[in-house]
Formats: sequence, C-alpha cells, structure tokens
Amino acid sequence: MRPRTSIVGKLIAFGALLSLAPTAAEAMSVQELAQHTHFHGLAVDPADSSQLLLATHHGLFSVAQDGSVRQASSGNEDFMGFSPHPSDGVTLYSSGHPPAGGNLGFRVSTDGGRTWTRLSPGAAGIADFHSMTVSPADPRTIYGSYGGLQVSRDGGASWSMVGPGPEGTLDLAASATDADLLYAGTSVGLMRSADAGKSWEAAHPAIDPVPMVAVAGDGTIYAYVLGTGLVRAEEPDLAWRTVGAGLDGRIIVHLAIDFKDPRHLFAVAVDATGHDPAILASADRGESWTEFGGTSD
Repeated sequence: MRPRTSIVGKLIAFGALLSLAPTAAEAMSVQELAQHTHFHGLAVDPADSSQLLLATHHGLFSVAQDGSVRQASSGNEDFMGFSPHPSDGVTLYSSGHPPAGGNLGFRVSTDGGRTWTRLSPGAAGIADFHSMTVSPADPRTIYGSYGGLQVSRDGGASWSMVGPGPEGTLDLAASATDADLLYAGTSVGLMRSADAGKSWEAAHPAIDPVPMVAVAGDGTIYAYVLGTGLVRAEEPDLAWRTVGAGLDGRIIVHLAIDFKDPRHLFAVAVDATGHDPAILASADRGESWTEFGGTSD
C-alpha cells in the first residue's frame, strides 16, 4: 500500500504546475481543464445554484450542469484560497498569486468572480491564504492560514495573528453555531478549537491526514480522513459516521455545500495517487455520489 505520508504530499502538490495556461475562449470539460491547471477550491455559484465555481491556478471557472467549463474571472490569477460568503448570495473571497508572482492578499468580488478588489494585505506582509473560511455564525469573522493562523472580525478589512495554528494544516472550516469555534484538517488528523484558534484538541479519533473539512449552515460537519473515507457529524455532538457510497476510493480534497439546500454537496475528488480530478455531486448529504454533469438529480 502507498504510504499515507506520500499521498499527502501528492495532495498538497495536487496537479503539479504545467507551463501552458488554459484557453478559456470556448467551453471545455473538467478533464480538459485539468490537463492545463490544478484545482484549489470549489463553491456553489451564489447567484445560480445550478452552476459551480472552480478556483484554479489560472483563474476562476464556471462549471455548468452538463459539465462544461468556461472562465468566469477576467484574469488568470492563481486562486490558492477561495471561499464564498455563506449567506448573502453575492460575495466571494479569494487569495493567491498574480501571474507575475508575489501575493495577492485578501480579495473580494461582488460580480460573480469576474473582477476582484483587494480588501487587505493581511496581518504579516501580503498574504497568500492557502486555507481560509468564512464563519456561517458571523460572516464578518474570517480565518486564513498564512505565516500562522490569522483572523478578521470586520469582513476581511483588517487582520490579526492568532498564533501558529495546528501543525500541518491542510484545510479550515468555521462552525455554524459559534464564530470562535473552528476546525482544521491537518496531516495528523482533524482538530477543533473553541477559542478562535488559540488552542486545539482532536475532533476525530483518527490521526491520519484530513485534506478536507467543511461545515454546512445547518451545523453538519464533513471531513475526509485518509484510511477511513468521508465522515459526517452534527454539531455539537460530533458523533461521526462514515458515508460516501460511489466514491470508489476517490479522495475528496475540496467540498462545496449549497447553502440554499444543504442536502446538496459537490466535491473535487482525486484518485488514490492524488491525480485524475473529477467533480462529483451528492443530493443526500454525502451518502451517495455521482459524477457532476453525468446524471441529473
């Protein structure tokens, strides 16, 4: 069996950079796009829940129900961090790199991701948040991982350092019930903080890598644990159960939840080696999955 530490390395470096940026003048498939770039995040389009927004190393793309992909952003910046506002139906947030290099800081879009404005550089130089999350309990509270764990309490206009954050952080997700309650997927398990990231404890018994954690507006928590699979629990009890029929060994690295209907989930999933990305859909809170664009719910 391939060592799990090796798999984590593949997930972190998922979709190693290619020299050719995608051409977005015409529609393409997810598989065609994956030949030219790699995927950093996924969201349900807040303006049209029948479409997805796919954050990549070469811009933001819109994915239609038939699986076709078109570029949504006017530029081809690297969207290393990407999160939608959990409730307003308009606002998107991102971070990453411009094509010429450097960092973008924390940015906002109010036109479906076509254009972006920097709200703040971040707390420790110009940030490149690889992991970030907006609190459903208080959308003015936003967390990001760069040089440690950072937090904004004013919608991203200003940031402060909280502390180092958990070692090996791979993903962040804020609680739906408390803006100071935060989860982190790490290389050594799923962690939980009840004090806005100042201290951490285990949230799941496994100590295997967790590349994805997400929280729905109704308090349902999802995490993908290597060696276990997709797990689900409800706040505050965290009674975990394994779900995910139809994943067929695929690893979920990004999860999007339809905040208008939290039964509907969408995922970027890769094979056991961290390659061959696909977009999957679930209409039953992750119990079963099909390829997005392959069938209709």
